[in-house]
Amino acid sequence: MNPTHVQIAAAVLFVLALAHTFSTSLFQKLGHRYPRHEGLFHLLGEVEVVFGFWALLLVLLFFAVEGSKPATAYLDSRNFTEPLFVFAIMVIAGSRPILNLVVMVVTTLARLLPMPSSLAFYFLALALVPLMGSLITEPAAMTLAALMLRSRVFNGPLSERVKYATLGVLFVNVSIGGTLTSFAAPPVLMVSSKWGWDSAFMLTHIGWRAAIAVGINAALVSLLFARDIVRAGQLNADAPQAERSPISAMLVSALFLLGVVAFAHHAAVFMGLLLFFIGYSAAYPRHHEPLILREALLVAFFLAGLVVLGGQQQWWLEPLLASMSPEAVYYGATALTAVTDNAALTYLGSLVEGLSDEFKYSLVTGAVTGGGLTVIANAPNPAGFSILRGSFAEGSISAAWLFLAALGPTLVAIVLFRFV
Repeated sequence: MNPTHVQIAAAVLFVLALAHTFSTSLFQKLGHRYPRHEGLFHLLGEVEVVFGFWALLLVLLFFAVEGSKPATAYLDSRNFTEPLFVFAIMVIAGSRPILNLVVMVVTTLARLLPMPSSLAFYFLALALVPLMGSLITEPAAMTLAALMLRSRVFNGPLSERVKYATLGVLFVNVSIGGTLTSFAAPPVLMVSSKWGWDSAFMLTHIGWRAAIAVGINAALVSLLFARDIVRAGQLNADAPQAERSPISAMLVSALFLLGVVAFAHHAAVFMGLLLFFIGYSAAYPRHHEPLILREALLVAFFLAGLVVLGGQQQWWLEPLLASMSPEAVYYGATALTAVTDNAALTYLGSLVEGLSDEFKYSLVTGAVTGGGLTVIANAPNPAGFSILRGSFAEGSISAAWLFLAALGPTLVAIVLFRFV
């Protein structure tokens, strides 16, 4: 390895960004201590801002060391389709008509389960909706599940322990729940075309194991905290419910959502559809609540920063992956995913030629297994983080507690992917 000065600096900045991710609460406290600069500290205390901030420092360093042409050439070489797609899908999936449609389906199915309706709703939000991510993409599934849990569960008198356990299961289940097809999970999408993995292959080799793990995780957390969930559901039942959008608005919004999913690789198309959807929602304000533009923009900014910083980590990540055995790469990918985006990890793995089928399986399953351990591990995680963090104490989610909460569901996924 002969890294350039910029690559070494980028690795250092990447480590600092990771440390910043785990210490955002410190900046929040500094904001209270120094009210004169509270706005700046509050900005640096936003997890979604972290990677964008350090990516900016990298770009400035790039300009200073290499000059404007190499710096702009590097930025032009980055693919920002995924951040733009997550922005578009979050805005549409988080709209009232889509949320009403999914809630209506989940509520209907919940009545068929032999358990209290609030507990059945909770179970399906953590099991069915993440698996729907294999059709509507993981970012859409994360957005819908987080909004449903926030309105029906997290607004109740739940302890922080229950909230973190729920968040851990949600993040892990969304990460593995999108593997039933070849186009919905970002880490699968990065390799499916090159390796010839179609949806039939994904379902028969990886997806069925993921579906079982999703069901087990959702069932365990539902059983463990059944009394708390039922109590929260009873109190939420008395709360005023938002006005439901008409079926026609649900169908039109669903068409926009499907259009964005169908053209997920074509930013010009899905961004155009998003603009039309924003216009449609403005034309019928009685059927829509304010769109979650701010939350979606912050998440897109987070992912764009990760794209810029992550692009300079290939010099050490690629040889590290290439040096591992298939078994080692599974556990290595699970661990590395916690500190880097899992899609970037599988993309780097796809650059290595002559990989065995066992190695490919281990790399992808390891990447999705660790996708719930941190907020940066999987592209949809920042969306769930942004939507749900206001329900936690002091409006902040602890990275350490999230990691611990996701360990149990991650172990379930390890058992299914490695020993079944």
